[in-house]
Amino acid sequence: MDPNLKMTRRAFLGKGKIVIGAFLAAPFASYGYARFAEPRWIRTTHVPLRMSRLPKAFDGMRIVHFSDVHIGPYLSPEELPQLMERIQSLNPDLICFTGDLYDYRVYDKARVTAALAGLKAPLGKFAVLGNHDYYESPRETENVFQSTGFELLTNRSVPVKREKSQIRVAGVDDMWEGRPDLDRALKGTTGQEFVLLLSHAPDFADIALEGPVDLQLSGHSHGGQVRLPFYGALTTPMHGKKYVDGLYKLGGGKLHVYTNRGIGMTLHPVRFWCRPELTVLTLSSGS
Repeated sequence: MDPNLKMTRRAFLGKGKIVIGAFLAAPFASYGYARFAEPRWIRTTHVPLRMSRLPKAFDGMRIVHFSDVHIGPYLSPEELPQLMERIQSLNPDLICFTGDLYDYRVYDKARVTAALAGLKAPLGKFAVLGNHDYYESPRETENVFQSTGFELLTNRSVPVKREKSQIRVAGVDDMWEGRPDLDRALKGTTGQEFVLLLSHAPDFADIALEGPVDLQLSGHSHGGQVRLPFYGALTTPMHGKKYVDGLYKLGGGKLHVYTNRGIGMTLHPVRFWCRPELTVLTLSSGS
């Protein structure tokens, strides 16, 4: 037999073994990445937004938005200080958290409280509850927020002032476990001022569109937590099916909605093609 032919066959068989080995190893490598790598690979997304009703005094305001930490079996309280340091390093003017601080139970309150209390923002820190915050004791979760300087907005709003101008930051209760009430949340607003609304469930945007709301920040969906290229999220939760991930403009631009992918995980300890996220929204005034 031609020795060159022997070498060609040997090389072909060797390459074939490599291909087969890679094919067999791919599922394990993919799971290892989804289980141990991507969940800790936090992405910071910068979103510039021009808002027609934003007062000029708030031009350039930086909102740092985070959501769905899900402290529990997949993210421990010991990891919070590093996360809080990263949030603080983004130089927020205003900090918003849109629900699901805990996964299924409240624990290590002292450590969690100390970490959240370390966050500082000149225009304030604001939060709403998510469905997971209701599963054991929403009252305990409320106490955590209230003792850390966060303004917990459950169907209410507060004015935020800069120079001689003001905007409203409002929040509604969770759609799944709570009783969201937009009318109550907007009580005291003039209808003419800029309104930033926090809602754990992004699909609340269809209701918010009917009111004088300019920007809604949400979480809940985790972006699907597992996504496939060219397909998107494999599954999404109730009340998080329409506005799953990123920025949406509704009503011809009347309402902007941003859905954050969250930090933690629930049900399954994996993320794939759906990195955890911190969002920095920089607002500018004018149409």
